Amino acid sequence: MAFEGLAERLQGTLDKIRGKGKVTEADVKEMMREVRLALLEADVNFKVVKQFVNRVKERAVGQEVMKSLTPGQQVIKVVNDELKELMGGEQSKINVADKPPTVVMMVGLQGAGKTTTTAKLANHLRKDHNRKPLLVGADVYRPAAIDQLETLGKQLDMPVFSLGTEANPVDIAKQAMEEAKANHNDYVIIDTAGRLHVDEELMEELENIKAVTEPEEVLLVVDAMTGQDAVNVADSFNNQLDLSGVVMTKLDGDTRGGAAISIKAVTDTPIKFAGMGEKIDALEPFHPDRMASRILGMGDVLSLIEKAQTDVDEEKAKELERKMRSNDMTFDDFLEQLSQVKKMGPLDEILGMMPGANKMKGLKNAKVDDKQLAHIEAIIRSMTKEERDNPSVLNGSRKKRIARGSGTSVPEVNRLLKQFNEMKKMMKQMSSMQKGKKKGGGLNLPFM
Repeated sequence: MAFEGLAERLQGTLDKIRGKGKVTEADVKEMMREVRLALLEADVNFKVVKQFVNRVKERAVGQEVMKSLTPGQQVIKVVNDELKELMGGEQSKINVADKPPTVVMMVGLQGAGKTTTTAKLANHLRKDHNRKPLLVGADVYRPAAIDQLETLGKQLDMPVFSLGTEANPVDIAKQAMEEAKANHNDYVIIDTAGRLHVDEELMEELENIKAVTEPEEVLLVVDAMTGQDAVNVADSFNNQLDLSGVVMTKLDGDTRGGAAISIKAVTDTPIKFAGMGEKIDALEPFHPDRMASRILGMGDVLSLIEKAQTDVDEEKAKELERKMRSNDMTFDDFLEQLSQVKKMGPLDEILGMMPGANKMKGLKNAKVDDKQLAHIEAIIRSMTKEERDNPSVLNGSRKKRIARGSGTSVPEVNRLLKQFNEMKKMMKQMSSMQKGKKKGGGLNLPFM
């Protein structure tokens, strides 16, 4: 996940000050030295770092912090507030035309994932906002760009308008507008041509497309892996096209994240969406407040809830809850739960959204290998119905058969059995605690 190194450094620095009953100016100065280094190592623009450190320092040594009952926590709140503001403050939503269709121009350099992101955005608008988008293939230069968009359109069962590679991109955009009006499409998303670098010819073509379509959104697609180059590219495009927003791709990858932190401050252009994986639904609205919380180890409960609401079958979840309460969960139920969790995305990403997960024993710095989930699934599927319903029948010979059938080993089978039994015990204890709380009028746990 992006920001991993930055998150680790910042959380370690803030932990030193978190519980302090008294915070001196020297404490703040030392902390800000560490924060400055952490941000620079994360490839955040050096001017942005300087401004950020000065703002935090000024607020952190103010009267409201120094004289508060919990100054350490107040300093952390200041860092969180300023980090959130640095990335845009509040979520910047997509602009909508007074009269349909709303036109979105997707621009950027080659290799940033523009065509795929065009399809992802269309999918997001249809799935989350019940819209009816028209995809437009206006990249006539990159080999197979239009073919790629048409393939994605078929995959999504969504219309794609193109006039082939010989047509003028401006004419394609103009005719696409007529097509959208005739078919009552409420969004037109134009996949424009990219280049390996910013050039005059590219910008002139984009300016002409913008002139004939009058888009509500001109979204720049940039690859977070390119670091500060992404900020420079955004600055160049913004000067020519007056961008309305940025889509940052590969924010789930092994990137330092500095571009995402710098881009709003340098270009005054908000990040509107973040690409969080290869799948067609792996595009999320960018929430600066939630991202700041995740970087500082405070979790992102709202995004976790949204993922669960979108991806988890509510009826199946209720049935599983009932079985957990009565302690009669089987391996079939466990497999079903695994399937529901996998729909929500990579496990380390989900753990990153849980407040305090970075401090939980066994989870701090945990690298969750999704291949392990495949091994678990293979082991369970190699069991008979009787074995899945009643694991106590599993003797030595049965375990050997399961290990052979799943391509694993007997120790791995034993490890899964132990984890399954421990989980059942834990769920039984939690269920008992919950019953006690209910008798005493306590709060409901969300998963019990």
